[in-house]
Amino acid sequence: MAAGLPFLNPYKNIDADFRHGVNFAVAGSTALPIEVLANQNISSPLTSSSLTVQLDSMFTHFNSICYTEGDCMEKLKNSLFMVGEIGGSDYNYALFQGKNINEVKEIVPSVIQAIKNAVRTVIHYGAVRVVVSGNFPIGCIPIYLTGFQTKDHAAYDENLCLKELNSFSMYHNERLQHAIEDLKIEFPNAVIVYGDYYNAFQWLFKNAPYLGFDAMTTKKACCGIGGDYNFSLTQMCGAPNVTVCSDPNQHISWDGVHLTQEAYKIMTGWLIHDFLPKLQCSWS
Repeated sequence: MAAGLPFLNPYKNIDADFRHGVNFAVAGSTALPIEVLANQNISSPLTSSSLTVQLDSMFTHFNSICYTEGDCMEKLKNSLFMVGEIGGSDYNYALFQGKNINEVKEIVPSVIQAIKNAVRTVIHYGAVRVVVSGNFPIGCIPIYLTGFQTKDHAAYDENLCLKELNSFSMYHNERLQHAIEDLKIEFPNAVIVYGDYYNAFQWLFKNAPYLGFDAMTTKKACCGIGGDYNFSLTQMCGAPNVTVCSDPNQHISWDGVHLTQEAYKIMTGWLIHDFLPKLQCSWS
């Protein structure tokens, strides 16, 4: 919106205007194929789509608008590719299906490799500037605060977020950043930037009262019901009798899983300030 451009239309909207770009994301999609997760006794309840499916959609779209490989290179040289945030669904499904942190850590290398391969793929197709986003501090999100609530005070940090879950997010993000450094060496002519969702969210979270959010609701869902975090897995946002707060702009969390538009807007400002200079864009 700040750039004066419309939001990206989803790829499946066949009548949409894609002149400003395309959104290939699929809700609930995983980094790893569902068959790979199934081998780890992890199911994907929301979709059979994975990162590979989204890349296939991207290829189909580019093949429909490019006459030759060189034509695609020319059309994409001024484009920005956002790869991520990816892997969160893989971990969500695993943790809520009973896997402990150490068991979930075992799939992190495979998730990182899937993301790394995706970045390779888009660069081979013509991407010159790529932002690869990390994961959120999940220990501060209402769905996790509810699902893993404990009476052990030592399990929480100074912001009353779950330390072990946030440490896991950092574990993923550190390995992702190492992968990005490898990719920079492999593709010296491409600009590859880490999108630091973790610290953008932590900055938002810690400064919430000064940014216009209600300090009493930073860990509560706006659209939800029940418990300390206004969230219930059995009565999520959209279910009958689930209420919505009077002013979503004062809340960080919309439905206990996703942020409000206001929170995303402020986070985006932090992220753009952080990675825009690194993208080496030239303006005309």
